[in-house]
Amino acid sequence: MEFDGIFLDLYGTLTAGDREAVETVCRSVVQNSGVPLTAHELSVIWGNRFFDALDHHNGDDFLTLFDLEVKTLRETMAALKFEIDPRPYVEQLSHYWQNPELHPEVCEFLAALELPICIVSNADRADADATIDLHHLPIDHLVTSEDARSYKPDRAIFDLAFDKTGWRRERVMHVGDSLQSDVGGAIAAGIRSGWVNRAHRIHDVGTYRPDHEFKDLWELEALLRTNGRGS
Repeated sequence: MEFDGIFLDLYGTLTAGDREAVETVCRSVVQNSGVPLTAHELSVIWGNRFFDALDHHNGDDFLTLFDLEVKTLRETMAALKFEIDPRPYVEQLSHYWQNPELHPEVCEFLAALELPICIVSNADRADADATIDLHHLPIDHLVTSEDARSYKPDRAIFDLAFDKTGWRRERVMHVGDSLQSDVGGAIAAGIRSGWVNRAHRIHDVGTYRPDHEFKDLWELEALLRTNGRGS
């Protein structure tokens, strides 16, 4: 197929995964609260609650990513019979959102890619802007969950991306590292999906089947190189 452009996820796809950041935060929670779990165990329990919350906070019920993290960490600990103030821990996590490292191939991949890019990210706008500015990422468009009041896999965030780009739905693929958010979101939006399977996510609740699977972004570039832009 030919492409007008590519929708790309940001965190975990272009940037290094958040596993270390999340587990560092969870390690602090465990140490300070005494909850009888490992940092990894807490990260999975919190993650399950967080991903479930994404499905229920779109449109009129929208909360920013920061507020959702605060809400779900508070609820996670309350369910374990521990009370904490979650905000300092989420503020620690927000440092990652604004200062993540990139995967090694990202800069060369973006320089080699001839197609325009729209970042479609479950992120607060200020965090995504900070990351793009920090690394001088040459992207054409950015749509965040805060812009759309919608979290992948909800369709509305993709609809806003199509409104902003003017690209044809049949000539776009969304690529990301989450089976749930990215592959599931692409399916909901009626577009092709690509899964970057770097095999080091903390936990992925998704079971969707992508149209394409890549071990890194170079495999995506190889696929795109065989396809024209079209008119």
